[in-house]
Amino acid sequence: MDDRLAIRDVVETWANARDSGDWEAFRACWHDDGYMMATWFQGPKEDFIRVSQEGWAKGVSILHFTGGCRITVQGTRAVAQTRMTIMQRGEVDGVLCDVACTGRFYDFFEWRDARWGIVLRQPIYEKDRLDAVDPAASLVLDPDLLARFPDGYRHLAYLQTRAGYAVKPDMPGLRGVEVDRLYARGAAWLRGEPVAP
Repeated sequence: MDDRLAIRDVVETWANARDSGDWEAFRACWHDDGYMMATWFQGPKEDFIRVSQEGWAKGVSILHFTGGCRITVQGTRAVAQTRMTIMQRGEVDGVLCDVACTGRFYDFFEWRDARWGIVLRQPIYEKDRLDAVDPAASLVLDPDLLARFPDGYRHLAYLQTRAGYAVKPDMPGLRGVEVDRLYARGAAWLRGEPVAP
């Protein structure tokens, strides 16, 4: 139980620290070789911290809400699956919009240097929606651009693409080959096998 509480604390600190700009607390959630996978970024944790800081300085508004957490511990390794919602605000074709994407953080944890830290964070994107902040605003989405992305994060990707980000088109969703591969990687991690980004 102590391990699970410590892992849960890291999961909650990650969201709180990132969204409030507490970069040292955010950095402490990771191991040195930590790797982040997201729709708009894939790379080492230090690069992710840097681009998060840059976005923060420019006023990029991304918030993370966490819910229930299921943790499997096997020796010095663990996998945590945490319900989450990503909320991002930005302009889409001149209309201020909010997007909400619900899914799970799927985290590869390891006990090293007397602490649990994230080795790999791979979100699973299950469903999303996009709304104009002003309900009276008129918003027409480009159906071809919308169709380029999976159902689980279609609207999030749309907003991020319009904001100038290159969005990865094959992230895991609720069902499908990508999430099946992720579960297999998690099982291999718990057996002691290495995990590559």
